[in-house]
Amino acid sequence: MKDQSGRQKRKRTGGRRRTLRNKKRHQLGREPAETTVGEPRFQTVASRGTGEKVRALSTNVAQVTDGGETTEAEIEDVVENPSNVNYVRRNIITKGAVIETSAGRARVTSRPGQSGQVNAVVVDE
Repeated sequence: MKDQSGRQKRKRTGGRRRTLRNKKRHQLGREPAETTVGEPRFQTVASRGTGEKVRALSTNVAQVTDGGETTEAEIEDVVENPSNVNYVRRNIITKGAVIETSAGRARVTSRPGQSGQVNAVVVDE
């Protein structure tokens, strides 16, 4: 097991190592966006430096790619989510989730809580 700085928590002798320092501001995380299926709602968050991130709090459209063709499709439902089983019944979209769209079933390839959009690839059943 490693601590926040990436080193082992225990010494070779088995004794515990003390933490070197507290977390710095840039190392702190935020609450997950947990993008849901519904009327589009977005939130802008300041990121490190002068950058900004757009969080999708809820959305109902996805850019779906089938082969080489990309179309905009309506999101109907979340079918499967390997990151958390409870996300399926709560209709939460994350990267890797399988969603039911008007273009068929698709796997999400983008991170909606980081980029603010849902990109997906059609999966064959």
